[in-house]
Amino acid sequence: MKTIKGPGIFLAQFLGDTAPFNSLDSICKWAAESGFKGVQIPTWDPRMIDLQKAAESKTYADEIKGIVNAAGLEITELSTHLQGQLVATHPAYNELFDGFAPADKRGNAAARTEWAVNQLKYAAKASRNLGLNAHATFSGALMWHTVYPWPQRPAGLVETGFKELANRWLPILNEFDANGVDLCYEIHPGEDLHDGASYERFLEATGNHNRACLLYDPSHFVLQCLDYLQYIDIYHEKIKMFHVKDAEFNPTGRSGVYGGYQGWIDRPGRFRSLGDGQVDFKAVFSKLTQYDFTGWAVMEWECCIKHPEDGAREGAPFIKDHIIRVTEKAFDDFAGGGADEELNRKVLGIN
Repeated sequence: MKTIKGPGIFLAQFLGDTAPFNSLDSICKWAAESGFKGVQIPTWDPRMIDLQKAAESKTYADEIKGIVNAAGLEITELSTHLQGQLVATHPAYNELFDGFAPADKRGNAAARTEWAVNQLKYAAKASRNLGLNAHATFSGALMWHTVYPWPQRPAGLVETGFKELANRWLPILNEFDANGVDLCYEIHPGEDLHDGASYERFLEATGNHNRACLLYDPSHFVLQCLDYLQYIDIYHEKIKMFHVKDAEFNPTGRSGVYGGYQGWIDRPGRFRSLGDGQVDFKAVFSKLTQYDFTGWAVMEWECCIKHPEDGAREGAPFIKDHIIRVTEKAFDDFAGGGADEELNRKVLGIN
């Protein structure tokens, strides 16, 4: 077994226009002062990283790594959540997701998708240049508008959808494979890959591509009423990244999983700061450790109540206290002895 690395923090939700959240240098110093050991870097904000430059210049990648290391931190992974969303976007969401693309690509779905695909390919090379072995992204969604269909889905729609999704991602997955990096999809409502069943269909459509891996975040499964512990039992071989995020689900006679178009504060399903929700993190960390998860435990903060800086200050020790230092000996070693073939045969009665 391996001891999980951490605590890490995903910087995306903390970026801002004022110090210390407006530059990589200052936000890393803040993260270190808050008790974190690693940072997961969003790649859509040029204040954090120039993704193309990191892909094309090892020197620049080393400079980025140097900034992080100077704060006493490591880079856990890079993230292309926003770019990944644009690899596959149904036209119904064009306006909503246009803001994820550069201004000169907005209003042009084809150009936007081409840009997104190139971004992911840059991410593969940048990850290699930074010495990383896993990367976080979203799958995008061609079929999400049919997730709870009325009228029923036309025959073959799901098969066609996953075939197209795989066609878009296969060149990207191959690029990650060429660079020795696992591409980890965050399984998330709003994405075509939103649970285990949809991930399995995608995996099959890609020919079981060895780089099509998983970012595990139990909060999304609490909100779907999915067994997030059994999920680890089923998919542990594919889980290469871990977001430590809490959530709660308290259905009422008024609304449940779908939330009734209410804001986050009023929905039955809400994201919470670590320790304030319902996720059994002792069991989560135990299972991931049992299955030899070798990555980072990275806090993602999206609480609808608590201030983000308080969530971060509390989150670092929360993760640290849940990381299990693995044992190198069995509890009953004191009662054992060395290997003795003759004794073993006697015990078994096969002399």
